[in-house]
Amino acid sequence: MALTSRAVVAIAYGGPEVLRVVDVDTAEPGPGNVLIDVKAAAVNAIDWKRYSGAFSSDPGHLPMRLGYEVSGVVSAVGPSVRWLAPGDEVIAWRVDGGYASRIVASEQVTVRRPANLDWAAASGLLLAGATAVHTLSATGTHDHDVVLVHGGSGGVGRMVVQLAILRGAQVIATASPQQHEDLEALGALPVAYGEGLLDRLHDAVRTTGPVTVAIDTVGTDEALDTSVAMVSDRQRIATIAGLRRAGELGIRALGGGPGADPGTLVREAARAQLAELASDGSLDVRVAQTYALEDAGKAHWEGLAGHAHGKLVLLP
Repeated sequence: MALTSRAVVAIAYGGPEVLRVVDVDTAEPGPGNVLIDVKAAAVNAIDWKRYSGAFSSDPGHLPMRLGYEVSGVVSAVGPSVRWLAPGDEVIAWRVDGGYASRIVASEQVTVRRPANLDWAAASGLLLAGATAVHTLSATGTHDHDVVLVHGGSGGVGRMVVQLAILRGAQVIATASPQQHEDLEALGALPVAYGEGLLDRLHDAVRTTGPVTVAIDTVGTDEALDTSVAMVSDRQRIATIAGLRRAGELGIRALGGGPGADPGTLVREAARAQLAELASDGSLDVRVAQTYALEDAGKAHWEGLAGHAHGKLVLLP
């Protein structure tokens, strides 16, 4: 018997104005799958890129369900489910259509919700966290490094800052001045982005020593140009947002875009580590703002503006 769920869909290609909330049928979970009553669904850049037409504008993909990661409660399990039972609290990532009141997902994409993370924070742990782990793995970051993180107060950037410090590295993080106190509390040396950034970075390295790794989470020319100016080994510079220029600069392009390294195995292996670090309080997930499903468009406009300091989350 099909169940009804409320879900966000893109009815056309374009901007956030094409998003709608509709009723959809949700099937009972099949073999290896679980039904999750969604408590929170994290917003990620890949969500708006999909319906922007950046990857495809095939009308056959419309209406398009959105959302890759959720937190929620298992309400039913299908045959062959081994580790989960109704009532279990979980995080699920790389799901299909997570912007919804309930979804069916494979047991294999779930981890237990860390008890000290609320629903909104839990929903934003895995995708940003796994991306951060990938950037550090790809650049070979270790305890003797000085890491420059562009966009240190964003969802991914803040994860990179924390995980690099946990590896024993020193971190310089660019952010707006109002975010410096938070970055200092995490253990980073904050530097304001904008005109004069390169001069401020040269001042910063008098404290930390030379920058050996640069990780760009914002994709601006400023971030890319200062990265190559500060780091001599371009294979130790990675971007998740400046993919267009990565090839010409000879730096690492990471993620799901054209020509980028998806890091599938690294990201999959990171899930358990991230849940453990969140469970013992070593990793903090900062939620910038929460929205109702009906306000998904507002959340996407905020994300596109690039001013969200932390995760944006939908609460069904």
